[in-house]
Amino acid sequence: MNTELFAIIALFILGFGLISGRIEKSVITPPMAFVIFGVLLSPQLLGLLNLEVEHELVRIIAEFTLILVLFTDASRINLKLLRRDYNLPVRLLGIGLPLTIILGTILAVLLLGGSLEFWEAAGLATILAPTDAALGQAVVSSPRVPICIRQSLNVESGLNDGICLPILLIFLSLAGTMEGTGTASFWFRFAAMQVILGPIVGVAVGYIGGWLVSQSVRRKWITHSFEDLSVLGLSLCAYAIAELVGGNGFIAAFCAGLTLGNTAPSICDCLYEFGEAEGQLLVLLIFMIYGSMMVFPALDGVSWQMGLYAIATLTIARMVGVAISVIGMKLRWYTILFLGWFGPRGVASILYGLLILEGDGIQGTEVMFSTMVVTVLISVFAHGLTAFPGANWYGKCMARFKATNEIPELMPRSEMPVRLSWRK
Repeated sequence: MNTELFAIIALFILGFGLISGRIEKSVITPPMAFVIFGVLLSPQLLGLLNLEVEHELVRIIAEFTLILVLFTDASRINLKLLRRDYNLPVRLLGIGLPLTIILGTILAVLLLGGSLEFWEAAGLATILAPTDAALGQAVVSSPRVPICIRQSLNVESGLNDGICLPILLIFLSLAGTMEGTGTASFWFRFAAMQVILGPIVGVAVGYIGGWLVSQSVRRKWITHSFEDLSVLGLSLCAYAIAELVGGNGFIAAFCAGLTLGNTAPSICDCLYEFGEAEGQLLVLLIFMIYGSMMVFPALDGVSWQMGLYAIATLTIARMVGVAISVIGMKLRWYTILFLGWFGPRGVASILYGLLILEGDGIQGTEVMFSTMVVTVLISVFAHGLTAFPGANWYGKCMARFKATNEIPELMPRSEMPVRLSWRK
């Protein structure tokens, strides 16, 4: 990339920042703006950003962003509060998420069966299962939305990307076995090493590293700035050690963040601060890269079946999974509709889509990747445009019950930190 392009990107970030306070009161979201900006930079329009999606720089940015997102999201989840106060997100993750993957797989077989084998269809469904609450930030930060609902969506978004990753690895390994790129025993050993060693390394790094940093802070051996760097370095440490021993570094980063957040929460404030600034920038750069390098190539090869699947996975698969998962909770119909609709697909799906490009032997990679791109494109704008009015509509529906806390939606809950608070 040349200096001119860097200047344009820097000016856009500065300009957007200058009016961000005004924009946050509209239906325009930062991901929408950066996707559009990326599209304008693409070779098909202004031609200022001509990197291939497989370029080494793109891979480095994507991997670092994924490590950071998995680590910081997991560090925000208080497992004690989750067990005590949050029956709803546990249901969304334990019942709704598997059902979304199953329904997404069935839809992929029905609509894309001519292009994808069964395990490839399951892999696509898993790539598109994680939600990204930041795409509809008005929903998880609006005081009009009951805390139980907005925090449930936030907790779900923080955990489902890490949960989906080992499932995706298993499905891709099975797809490789079915397509003859390795023996079943080879892929079984590979998947087992990835899924088992990753969490072991992550828990160890998160616990030992958190203890070391906490002790250094308590003894005043470490400055505040290096406390921030040390905690952030644990995510990279977990990733690197796991990769060196044959585990999956991304799973390790997620487990390290979850362990750190629950064993040394006092040193995690710096992570939240980083996520609000540098982390936000990395995520938005991913949306810019997505707009400039992925949208036009995917749209050139998109079929009506891919478009229909994108809509179906955002609606049918998500909404049915949510509706079944909350049976017996006595939630209002508009709460179920609200929860079902606001399951945007965003940065996790993009990053997992980039991961499959690095794999060998998966024949349906192009179809899987193009379908992911189309689904995220629809979600960025559909969920972004409806987040603010949707939160207001749902707030009005719940206002009639304001005088009572007896309904499930209004039961008091403890708050957990929200990722990327674009709207306050």
